[in-house]
This record gives sequence, structure tokens and C-alpha cells, in this order.
Amino acid sequence: MSKATHDFIVVGAGSAGCVLANRLSENGRYSVLLLEAGPPDRYLWIHIPIGYAKTMFHPVYNWGFYTDPDPHMHGRRIYWPRGRVLGGSSAINGLICVRGQAEDYDSWAQAGNSGWGWRDVLPYFIRCEHNTRGASEYHGSGGPLWASDIGDKHELMEAIIRAAGERGVPRNDDFNGASQEGVGYYQLSTREGWRCSTATAYLKPACRRTNLRIETGAQATGIIFEGRRAAGIRYVQNGRQCEALAAREVVLSAGALQSPQLLQLSGIGDAGRLQDLGIPVTHHLPGVGENLQDHLQLRLMYKVSKPITTNDDLQSPWRKLHMGLKWILQRRGPLAIGINQGGLFTRVMPESQSPDIQFHFATVSAEMAGAKPHPWSGCTFSVCQLRPLSRGTVFVKSTDPLAAPGMLQNYLSHEEDRRCAVASIKYARHLAAAPALREYLSEEYRPGPAVGGDEELLDWARDYGATIFHPSGTCKMGSDPLAVVDARLRVHGVAGLRVVDCSIMPTLVSGNTNVPVVMIAEKASDLILEGQLGH
Repeated sequence: MSKATHDFIVVGAGSAGCVLANRLSENGRYSVLLLEAGPPDRYLWIHIPIGYAKTMFHPVYNWGFYTDPDPHMHGRRIYWPRGRVLGGSSAINGLICVRGQAEDYDSWAQAGNSGWGWRDVLPYFIRCEHNTRGASEYHGSGGPLWASDIGDKHELMEAIIRAAGERGVPRNDDFNGASQEGVGYYQLSTREGWRCSTATAYLKPACRRTNLRIETGAQATGIIFEGRRAAGIRYVQNGRQCEALAAREVVLSAGALQSPQLLQLSGIGDAGRLQDLGIPVTHHLPGVGENLQDHLQLRLMYKVSKPITTNDDLQSPWRKLHMGLKWILQRRGPLAIGINQGGLFTRVMPESQSPDIQFHFATVSAEMAGAKPHPWSGCTFSVCQLRPLSRGTVFVKSTDPLAAPGMLQNYLSHEEDRRCAVASIKYARHLAAAPALREYLSEEYRPGPAVGGDEELLDWARDYGATIFHPSGTCKMGSDPLAVVDARLRVHGVAGLRVVDCSIMPTLVSGNTNVPVVMIAEKASDLILEGQLGH
């Protein structure tokens, strides 16, 4: 194929890439090529919030990765779903709008990343948002990405909120406001009952622009370099080898697993490891693929004494019909929510100055997230440590660009993470035993009453712990020896190349990662466009 030239090439149409495609093309001055390995987002269950369960294992819309055997998790390979469709993981995620804590971003700035403190990034959170509650000091109105309240209060969730109050945790109606600490309902990335992915929010309004070209089914296989400058991208589409050139910049937004993979395949990474695989070294950058972080979720499940859960709704043909009609007629009910309705942020470690664990409360239970619900009334208390200290790595295993990279998270390899895992399980049980929940929770299904001592709890965490879908940090921002990009997200040591996705996070944010990635892309678009002034 002929080598088409665009001003910018963005690799990956996910949570970051869709934002960049919109913002870099909106002034009409620059041509943008957006490459996405997956298909268009035409599958209906992508757009209905409860369809999360339909896409969790979908062979077309989900990469369906597995980690390497983790020595700290009894050698288990852990399933890591990632979106492979326009919208990326924002098209298949749990929809939860959480920004993290101000301290997360201030720590990035204090580590030398100028312009990434809380007061620097808050305007971008506000710019991206359309909050159904309206504009305020912390929230935006009129932005592309909707943040919506859950329309219906649930009897069990209300009891959980009361139980948390009995345990000293205050109600918090806005986890993205003045303080994150507390218990309450999440806001969701939904728009009038439909999923509001970044493809819906950012790409759909921009797709008719003549200066924006979107190619689906186009998997990037390598970066084209002219000397030490990124000049374009090689990709495979419909079985054909293709190339595209970038007059200004190449931007990788393929996520924390595939952005470092693409850099390594292109000769940017640890020189020794690349040479061992026969990959010519473009630039020795040993931090590529290092610093991998994720939230490990520990899912305690309870049998519920009243038939009020989503398990019950899905067991009854009449209740399923009612669910469907409620969504069709009102855009409300379980179909408009997805999986998790409420959350709780609190502290369990004595040294913590801010919340160190997060709960996702679901009125459904299943053997794993997104699997078939249990045939009995059930609910899930999913808890995770917010700022894990365990670190892993992403690494190419061969020169085959279509093969999945190696992924080793090393969950629970740090002593503090093990302590927090045990403390968080104990706290979840303490919450479940509160008076407000006595008439609702009849039995602990998992871990179960036979699992009691600290070592038993830790062993259970290693047996059943799983990702909460937040891998980050593998192309971290900074200036230390393992940093991959600078504070303007430019890859160290080469020109014309940036990384813009969750891989640039030096440390994981204290909460869900989708909205922070949208913020990163909003800020990055300004940084990129500022860099064109005078060119």
C-alpha cells in the first residue's frame, strides 16, 4: 500500500486515543490517523451497561489476556480482560467514575513531573465532564464524558450504607468532591441509560471530520524510525502489511500492556533483553515495561436472606422481562447500572493518612467477575488496596508483533501489600457483621467461616485474588533511570514520539483508572498542540 502521510498518528482508539483523535483534529489544522486493532463498536451489548457480562470474555471485543504464572499467587495465571474495539476498555469496563485522591497527583508533581499536581489536573477533569448534577467547584457541565447518578436506590445498598455508618464511616455522595473518604453510590459513565464510552463521547462527534481518518482492524506492529525520530507506524490490516507516516508526531495510546510492547518491538527498551531476542536496539531505555501496577481485588461473597438481588432478577423470566421493560421505557433499573452500585473508601493501615482501600458493592454474585450469577440470592463485597507497592513487568517474548507480551504482576510480593490484604478482608467481615446487615446477610459463601487466621486469609487471597482491571505504570513519567516519558509525555531519547495512556502513571491512582486516563489525554492534547506553535 502507498504510504499515506498524516500530521499525527494515534495508535489505539481506547480511553485515551479517542480523546486525542477528537482534540487533535478539532481545530481543522492537522490531519489525524487513528488506528484501532479491534472492530467498530456496533455490538449492542457494548452500549447497554449490564452488557459488561457479555463482553468480559468476548473473543472479538476483548483481548482476553492472561498473566504469566505468578509465583506470589500460587503460580496462577490470572485473566486480564482489555478492550479490543473502538472505545477500548471504556467500552467494556464497569463504568465507575472515580478520579482518585488529590494526593495521588501531588505526589506525581513532587516526584519532578511539573504540571501534574492536583490543581493542575483538576481543570482537565472538569473540562472532560458533563455531570448530571451540574457544574460546581469540582465538576463540569457540557463536557463530552457523562457522569450520571444511579437512578434507583437499592434496599441492600442502603443497608450497606447504614452498616458503614455503624462502623464509623460517613456517607459520601461525591467521591470526586472535597473528600474521597466515605460510603455511597458511585456515579457512572452513562448517558440516559446508555454506556458513555470514549468512542461515544469523543469519537462519534468527530468521526465526520475530513481531517480525521479512523482505521479499524488495524494492529500496529512497529514504529518506523528515521534516525532517532519516529516517522510513522507499520500495521497489519486485513492480512496486509501497511505503513503510515507522521509529519509531526506518533502517539502511542495502546494501554499499559501494548504501548510498552510496541516500544520494545521497535527497539526501545532494555538493550540486553532486546538483543537476546534479536531485536535491533533503537534506544536503550530500561524502564520500558517495568513498574507494572494493578489493583488486586478480593471478592467476599454473601448469601442474602431476601430475594432482592440481581441474581434473583436473572433467575425469573418475569423479573427479567420487568428489567427489560424498565430499561426500554425509562432507561433505568439493573440494565442501566452494570454491576457495581456503591463504594466505600476508608483506612485500615495505621500509617495511612488517607483512604487506603476501596470497596465495590454489587447486588450480584458469581464465581468470577462477569461470569454466570449464582442460582441463589447473593451479593459481593469486592475490596482492593488503593496504592499497592508490588511491582511487575511487561516484556516481549518474541519478535512476533501479533503475539501477546509476557505479563508478570507479582501481586502481594511486597510485605505491606500482604498486610493490607489481610486487614481489608477482616474489615469487610467487620462491615458485614454490622447490625444493619443482620437481616440481609445469611451466610458468608467465600472465603467462608472455615478461613480464619491471618495466614489462612492470605492464602485465600493468593488463591482467589484477581485483577480489578487497572494495569498501569509501564511507561512511567519522570526523569529517574526507569522513567520512559518526560512530563510532556515525550519518550526519552527519541523525537516525535509520545505515550498517552495509563502506562505513564508513575504510581497508580487511588481508584478506578478510566476517568484519570481521559484527563491524561485531555491534558496531553494541549501539550501536543502547544508544541506545534511556531512550527
